[in-house]
This record gives sequence, C-alpha cells and structure tokens, in this order.
Amino acid sequence: MKILKIDHIGIAVKSLAESSKLYELLGIKSTGTEEVAEQKVKVAFFPVGDSEVELLESTAPDGPIARYIEKNGEGMQHLALRVDDLEAALAELKAKGVRLIDEKPRYGAGGARIAFVHPKSTGGILLELSERK
Repeated sequence: MKILKIDHIGIAVKSLAESSKLYELLGIKSTGTEEVAEQKVKVAFFPVGDSEVELLESTAPDGPIARYIEKNGEGMQHLALRVDDLEAALAELKAKGVRLIDEKPRYGAGGARIAFVHPKSTGGILLELSERK
C-alpha cells in the first residue's frame, strides 16, 4: 500500500455556515459545498497546503454526523489518507487482520472513492482511505 499524503481532516459541525466563518477569518476560502446524500451529509472543503479541512454537517437527525455530534460533540471526526490504489490497500489491510467498515470502495465528496477503517483497529481514530484519479 502506498500512502500519498494526508488528504483531509474531517470535522463534524452543527452548522457549515457558522463553522466556516473561522476558516474565512483565517483567510482560507472554501472551494464550495456539496451534499453526499448516501452519507446524509453536506460538506465544505477548505484547502490548506496540499491537504484540506472538511467540515461535515448532517442533513438528517439519524445521519452518522448527527449521531457523532450527539455522542461526542463537534470536533474532529476522521482523518483521511490518500492512497494510490484503494482496492489494493483494502485487500492488504484485510489480509493483515485490520477491521474494516468498508470492504469495497464507495463514492464520497468531490468524486473521491473512499473506504473507512474501523476505529477499533486504529487506536480510536476513524480512518478514511481516499483515492482520487
């Protein structure tokens, strides 16, 4: 598996509009918002160097971000690493006994193919693997 870089850090927020203000005050402009209906979330990306900060707002009270905020409050929800070959990375991790949430890639924001590694295998961090062509 080849990890290329930290793709983004995902931060769960109650309001994209309110939370975006801090990044704008820092001089970081959003590249826009997008809704990912499958994940019941609306996202905004803020480029920082060659990575991004991703703000995630739930679009449904039963969505994963709403549940995360209810349990943990707002804050860092996941770390995303960009890999060169997502299928190969998943196969390698599975062969090594790593617990996966997704054994097959799915589509996320920005057209990325993504898959999540279970926090029980990562010391408590929800890890997203991301592939962008």
